[in-house]
Amino acid sequence: MKKIMFNDKFSLTQAVLEGRKTMTRRIVTYPLKFRGVNVAGYFVCKRPSGEVTEICMYDEDERMIDGGQILPKYKVGEVVAIAQSYKDCGNMPDFGLDEDGYPIMPKRSGFFNKMLVKADLMPHHIRITEVKVERLQDISIEDCLKEGIEEHLKGIQYGFPSNIGYIGQYPFSNPREAFSALIDKVSGKGMFASNPYVFAYEFELID
Repeated sequence: MKKIMFNDKFSLTQAVLEGRKTMTRRIVTYPLKFRGVNVAGYFVCKRPSGEVTEICMYDEDERMIDGGQILPKYKVGEVVAIAQSYKDCGNMPDFGLDEDGYPIMPKRSGFFNKMLVKADLMPHHIRITEVKVERLQDISIEDCLKEGIEEHLKGIQYGFPSNIGYIGQYPFSNPREAFSALIDKVSGKGMFASNPYVFAYEFELID
């Protein structure tokens, strides 16, 4: 089983667990070289059905590089574990004992760092219901709300979980403005303006 991580600093894991976030976008990256060929860029590939499922690399002559497809990490129907530190989810699988026999947690431990946890020890899971490829700025208003953007005052104020509940709450006038601020905080300043390709995963919380 695979795992997926959501940003805790901006309360996105909690938003998923509470059912307020049902979509996530992951930035597509590609190598500078692939099988010895310089990669000049990439474009969306479509199957005969019209389904968009992957990104294809092209060379300096704008020819598609054979085998240079970038596939989404998760597939429709796949069940994925939501990564949490063992401390947050109540597990203690990798503890040691001190000289008095009391449990201690090594610093390089999933007890503190959810990057190090095992997927099969996670208590919460999502099921992927849709995967699509698009430019980041192509996000719809509906998808902004699925990403965890929250509405307030009859559609005239919006915010995301970590900036709600104190002075300056709901500081954005529309969902796209709020989402662009959130993605810049999570993925780096200027990310929304750079408009990269993303894999957009829609999902349902199953436990």
